[in-house]
Amino acid sequence: MGILMRSAGALEAASVPGVVLRPLSVADTVALGRLYFEAYEPGVASATLAEAIEDIELSFEGHYGVLDLELSRLAWVGDEAVGAMLVVERAPWSDTPDCPFIIELFTAPTHRRQGIARLLLASCATTTVALRVEDDNIPALALYRSLDFQGV
Repeated sequence: MGILMRSAGALEAASVPGVVLRPLSVADTVALGRLYFEAYEPGVASATLAEAIEDIELSFEGHYGVLDLELSRLAWVGDEAVGAMLVVERAPWSDTPDCPFIIELFTAPTHRRQGIARLLLASCATTTVALRVEDDNIPALALYRSLDFQGV
């Protein structure tokens, strides 16, 4: 697993037809938990929907760092949450850079490969951000590298 960081700077404006981004709020907990559970294979992020919702609640409570509600975003198509990016002001782990840190970036399986993750990442282009990625997650690494994320 590696840590990547992207310095603040312009990114080509991204848009995905029909997708609207908005900041997160506590009222999104259940929708976000459902999306989080559906985005990963069973047991990877959480074993049950209830655990996924609880993990999102913990995120709002600051267990993974103070959630930055200005940078965190939820992507919607109509009334369906289809993607999310959770950013904390600083990650609580000692091996991470001292900058906003993306603790989660995920897309609904039915909406992958449509540019939603790129759109979410572009929404924080004016801020230096970092994230953690598995070394064997080739699609994620390709996306991050295409947006100028570099190893730390």
